Amino acid sequence: MSYKGILTDKVCLVTGASRGIGRAIAECFAQEGGYVLAGARKEGSLKEWAKEVSQKAPGTVVPLYFDLSDTKSIRDAIVRIKKGPGRLDVLVNNAGMVSNEVLGMISMSRMREMFEVNVFGLTELSQLAATRFMVRQKAGSIVNLASVVGVEGSKGQVAYSASKGAVISITKSMSKELAPHNVRVNAVAPGMIATDRLQATIKEVYKNHIPEIGMKRLGEVKEVADACLYFASDRSSYTTGQILVVGGGNSTLSREFWDICFR
Repeated sequence: MSYKGILTDKVCLVTGASRGIGRAIAECFAQEGGYVLAGARKEGSLKEWAKEVSQKAPGTVVPLYFDLSDTKSIRDAIVRIKKGPGRLDVLVNNAGMVSNEVLGMISMSRMREMFEVNVFGLTELSQLAATRFMVRQKAGSIVNLASVVGVEGSKGQVAYSASKGAVISITKSMSKELAPHNVRVNAVAPGMIATDRLQATIKEVYKNHIPEIGMKRLGEVKEVADACLYFASDRSSYTTGQILVVGGGNSTLSREFWDICFR
């Protein structure tokens, strides 16, 4: 996407920006002129990357380190935003955990850990972003990263699907509460996306299963970032409570395909 400056002067927080889709979203937003707070847990992990992107892009990337499973850490991050840019126009809840087990092998402790980040952390951060910034500004956009499995379900992903199904319900309910304040809440639900993690896991094997995807290819992280850009920008000013699947038509992938991806 060529530069159009559609996020110029907007302060954007993108969680889970250390790799994959989150990093692509942060870079996309900076390329469109945004002031991007890139969220990650590990202190110092984004320093060099943020500096490099900021030198090349019209916008700016600034690391913001905090832990989504820790209430105090989340609240401290909000305080730093207040003391720094002093406003928040866009929140992208991208950070998340993935745990894949068949029903009989689900670990309840692992499921709770996943919900701490995917559901509880997302809800708490959204709550603070909305009440401390967006409602007072009478403007803002929250973009949640769900998943196609949260829409359609998936064998061997009961716990993960449940967490992303919760994200979808949260998105729809939150959008109804915040619409009177001119705050939009939408979700992007990726399908099989060619992140470094996925490609490193399945290597060449996935090529045998490409025909199971409607568009006969894996999605690119940039394609998810572009969907998030639409919701983040004023081009979606009358759109809220929507779930946009970025999946290439991959609604019936086989159990074998998921086994290869997540074993």
